[in-house]
Amino acid sequence: MPSKKALVRRPGPRLAEGLVTHIEREQPDVDLAVEQWEAYVAALRAHDWETVEVEPADDCPDAVFVEDTVVMYRNVAVITRPGAEARREETAGVEEAVARLGCSVNWIWEPGTLDGGDVLKIDDTVYVGRGGRTNAAGVQQLRAALEPLGARVVTVPVSKVLHLKSAVTALPDGTVLGHIPNVDQPSLFPRFLPVPEESGSHVVLLGGGRLLMAASAPKTAELLTDLGHEVVVVDISEFEKLEGCVTCLSVRLRDLYV
Repeated sequence: MPSKKALVRRPGPRLAEGLVTHIEREQPDVDLAVEQWEAYVAALRAHDWETVEVEPADDCPDAVFVEDTVVMYRNVAVITRPGAEARREETAGVEEAVARLGCSVNWIWEPGTLDGGDVLKIDDTVYVGRGGRTNAAGVQQLRAALEPLGARVVTVPVSKVLHLKSAVTALPDGTVLGHIPNVDQPSLFPRFLPVPEESGSHVVLLGGGRLLMAASAPKTAELLTDLGHEVVVVDISEFEKLEGCVTCLSVRLRDLYV
């Protein structure tokens, strides 16, 4: 059977020092952020996900955004080289965690840069956002790692938000969700559904038609409920102050056969 494991990483004491690029800085409440993270992890577990906690990286303010450190395709883990130099120490603990799970490990090397938040997988199509954190060399290295496994790597521009998955994610049927002001070229996606709120662009597929979403997108939650999806809501307000979203806080490993 396919696996339902999710890598997560506890927020550290320096969370409030995290990088912000496309929004005005607000001061997150670190204690509240920890409570919200624990509720997020509990929501995953409540829907049959086994959470695997990566060793904390307390000196790395953004380490809670574990998605940026690794790209999963089947049982292959590509350890990224984050575009922000300050985040590169985050990858060591994640590499150790995926190796323990039996993944085949690859790496992005200098001069390549790649953030996992720039990678959106829909079946065997892997969309990669080319923007502030991911460069052409990083895309080329990811393509070299994944295309021999059957992936089709498609580069798309990202200029209006931090990462590709800050702008778009996808429903179980492959329809891409996005808030139009944040998406460079919606026409690049075969099926695109505009949503009324920025955070409504972000869904985590829990399985069985269930979608994990942020509490800050009630209109989108209503829209998706009307379309037949079961929406599970979590409050991640303190992470949103740091350009975080529901996808950033975990790495879902769906294709480890154990």
